[in-house]
Amino acid sequence: MPRRPAQPLPQLLLFAEPLQRAGLTSWLEAPPGGSGDPGWSGVRVVDADALQGSPQLIIWCLGVLPEPQALDAESRRLLERWHPAPLLLLLPAQHPYTNDFLLQLPAQGLIEQADADSLRQAVTTVLAGGRVLAFGAAHQASAATSSVPMGLGQWLLMSGLQQIDAELRLCLRLLDPPPAQLLPLLLLEGRVRELRQARRLLLWLWGPLSLAWGEPIGPEPVAPAGADSQSTTTGHGVAITLRQRTAEGLWEALRERLRQAAAAGPSNNSGQLLALDGLHASRRSDLLLGLLEQFDRLRSRLLQDDPHGEQLQRLWKELQPELRQQALRSMAGSYVQLPMEGKLRPVAETLLHRSAFADDDQELPDPVAMLTPLLQARPLLVDGQLLAPDEPQAVLYLELLLSNWLVRSAELISAEVLAACAEWPELRRYLLRPELLATRNLERLRNQLNAQQRWISWFDRPIHLYESRRPLFRLGAGAIDCVDLTEPRDAELRQLGWVQQAVTLALEARDALAPQLQSLLKRLGDLLVVLLTQVLGKAIGLVGRGIVQGMGRGLNRG
Repeated sequence: MPRRPAQPLPQLLLFAEPLQRAGLTSWLEAPPGGSGDPGWSGVRVVDADALQGSPQLIIWCLGVLPEPQALDAESRRLLERWHPAPLLLLLPAQHPYTNDFLLQLPAQGLIEQADADSLRQAVTTVLAGGRVLAFGAAHQASAATSSVPMGLGQWLLMSGLQQIDAELRLCLRLLDPPPAQLLPLLLLEGRVRELRQARRLLLWLWGPLSLAWGEPIGPEPVAPAGADSQSTTTGHGVAITLRQRTAEGLWEALRERLRQAAAAGPSNNSGQLLALDGLHASRRSDLLLGLLEQFDRLRSRLLQDDPHGEQLQRLWKELQPELRQQALRSMAGSYVQLPMEGKLRPVAETLLHRSAFADDDQELPDPVAMLTPLLQARPLLVDGQLLAPDEPQAVLYLELLLSNWLVRSAELISAEVLAACAEWPELRRYLLRPELLATRNLERLRNQLNAQQRWISWFDRPIHLYESRRPLFRLGAGAIDCVDLTEPRDAELRQLGWVQQAVTLALEARDALAPQLQSLLKRLGDLLVVLLTQVLGKAIGLVGRGIVQGMGRGLNRG
């Protein structure tokens, strides 16, 4: 039989310094079956002079780091010059670019401090039409600091936050690992709570919250009140790999990221008490993974029915109770039985019989914004920009919406599980943390959750509505934190009861009276200065002068 002609290797146009170019070429041109990755078929690395036809991929290894505007402009020129070849940027470990800026670059791939394996995987993914982003915490440029002089109020706020955060870091360091003695442990935990409340009070008094910088300390993240979710990536590492830039590829990437985060047994860094904290670590992961699996099945069903608009929203709402029931069944186990009042009872069926999942969560955003990109790959609005769902900012925004739904749904289920465990002591060993085996501890947790829920309903939620903020839970690597999404909520604001409306009226009165009160205090301060300097100061000067003159006359006579 005649042998098939060998397929030509893809051409990669490489821009790099000579030494870097030699190393990258040795990584990429490794022959199959050689010392490189057995699954790597190799590519042909060329420069612009040796290029034949059009390149399949452009690789730009940054040696000398340009200014952010120059990097963005040059990236766009490369894409226009060699269209439709994608662009893969390679960054060194130390660079001055922030994560927000890197996410807005037009490159289809971006890797920080790449090695041979990560570079080959990125090249394979980008050549197949996917997208790869992998970079760590952003390095803030010194030029990014504001040159505006800091006022007294800003200086007091920044100084107080620095002192509080330094003390909070010290306490958290002493709590990892926690001390063996009970008294030091209680003292440190009390000190941490005191510092967090002091930070909240300081921000509330001296605001705005945008003056708080950087990432929060411990389980109380504070995001700027006017910041959207995608702007909170500053200071966090980003790792996104899209095998396919379609709705299916997008969902596969998001599901894998959330599956890894849920399987890690995330801790609570949200600054709130969660019912999810009461579950055993393994049950917590099982519940989140079960909800993720049920969402995958729900997505498949929605793809078959192909609903749109209000029909999609109505079908989503109708299927939520069933989805929560199946997730609870997956966590509890379909065939597990435990004794209850002298008889063996199936855990899953008993819990489903005692639980009610028909209530809606008022803090969940509109599900259509989350579902349409995952079903039909439609663009979505992020920070005032209409972005394709495969754009990095859109992927992180969808991940935030999905993780918020996961955590809030898990909260509803966990609250029902805690209520059932209060009446079924044998169930506590199976589902709850060992600390909650005692009835007192379990009831104290339930009372704290109920008190927190009432406070949020009466005070926090009206404030969030009035400030057009929506708190969202984010399921990250090993922790659940909370960020604020800014969006209009006027319709919900008009539906508040009289108690919640009184809270919003108090906020409005504070905003209206604050300028007049500041002006009054300033005028009083000016009047006090005049009195101290012009009246009292001159009087004291005259008295002192008289005393000195009297003492001088007395000395002369003597």
